[in-house]
Amino acid sequence: MTVRVGINGYGTIGKRVACAVKAQDDMEIVGVTKTRPSYEARLAEMEKFPLYTASEDQISSFEKEGIATKGSLKDLLKEADIIVDCTPGGVGEHYRKMYEEAGVKAIFQGGEDHGLAGISFNAYANYSEAWGADFARVVSCNTTGLVRTLFPIDHAYGIESVAATIVRRGADPADIKGSALNAIEPSLKLPTHHGPDVQTIMPWLNITTMVVKVPTTLMHVHCITINLKKQAKEQDILGVWDSAPRVRFVNGKYGIKNTAQIMEYAKDLDRRRGDFMEIAVWQDGIKVRGNTLFYYQAVHQESDVVPENIDCIRSMMRLESDGMKSIQKTNSSLGISK
Repeated sequence: MTVRVGINGYGTIGKRVACAVKAQDDMEIVGVTKTRPSYEARLAEMEKFPLYTASEDQISSFEKEGIATKGSLKDLLKEADIIVDCTPGGVGEHYRKMYEEAGVKAIFQGGEDHGLAGISFNAYANYSEAWGADFARVVSCNTTGLVRTLFPIDHAYGIESVAATIVRRGADPADIKGSALNAIEPSLKLPTHHGPDVQTIMPWLNITTMVVKVPTTLMHVHCITINLKKQAKEQDILGVWDSAPRVRFVNGKYGIKNTAQIMEYAKDLDRRRGDFMEIAVWQDGIKVRGNTLFYYQAVHQESDVVPENIDCIRSMMRLESDGMKSIQKTNSSLGISK
C-alpha cells in the first residue's frame, strides 16, 4: 500500500516533511500548498511536487508569476489520504473542518493545542496511540527533544521530578522578525507551557519548565535536572540513551562545545539542508550526584520533528504496527544513525 500524502504549508517544516515523505517507499507526495508565489513555490516545482494554493482566490497571483498550480487545497484534498498540516501555529484549527468534511486524515504540528487533535505523538513513547486515528498532533521541537531523552530514563530508572530550563533560539535562520539582537529575554509566565506539553505524551511525569530566549538562530539548548527513583551511574545513563532512537552524543573533548559546531557537524555528515534530526546530548556534560541527574542537550528546531511526522503517518494509516520497525525504517531512509 502506498499512502498519498499532501502537505498544507510548504515552509520551514513542510518542505522538510515533503522531502522525507519522498524518501519513503510506502508513501508519495500528491501535492503541497503555498499562500503566495514565493521562492519556496518555485522550490516545490524543482522538487516536482504538485503545487496547490491554500485558497482559490490565490491562484491568479501564481499565474501572474508564471507558476503553474493544480488548483487549491480543496482540490488537493480529493487526491490525498492524509494531510500533514504545517501551517503557522494556530492556523490548523481553521482547516480541521475542511479535512473532516473531505474525509481526509490530518497531522497537526506542535504550534496547535493538544485538544485540536486529541492525540499528541512521539514515535518512541506512544506510537500505538495514533494507530488508525483520524487526527493527531506531532508535538513541538522542544517537547520532542525533552521526550526523547526523558522517556527512556523514566522507563529504565523512574523519574520523581524534572526541572528543565530551555535556552531558546530567538528565530529560525530565515526569520527577520525574531527577537532583539542584543537582549536575553526570560519568559515571565512561569512555569512555561513546555512541561504541560510533555505531559500530553507522559501524563504521569512531574515536570516544570522555564525558558530564556537568546539572540541566536541555530538551535535550542536544554539544561535538565532529574530526580531519579533509582540510583544510576553516569555510564548507565549514557547506555540508556545510546540504545534510544534519535539521540546522538556529541563531545566537547572532541571539539563540539556549542550549537554552531553541532550545525557544522551536521554539514560534515552531509545532511540535507544541514539538518540535525537527532537530539544532541553532550556526553561529557552529564553528572549524577546521589539520585540527581544533570545534563545538557541541543535541539535543531527546524528538523527534529520531521521523522516523527513520518512515523505518525505510518501509525495513522496502519502501515506498520511495530513502532520500532517504523522508526528504524524512517531513520534508515533519512540517514539518521548513531
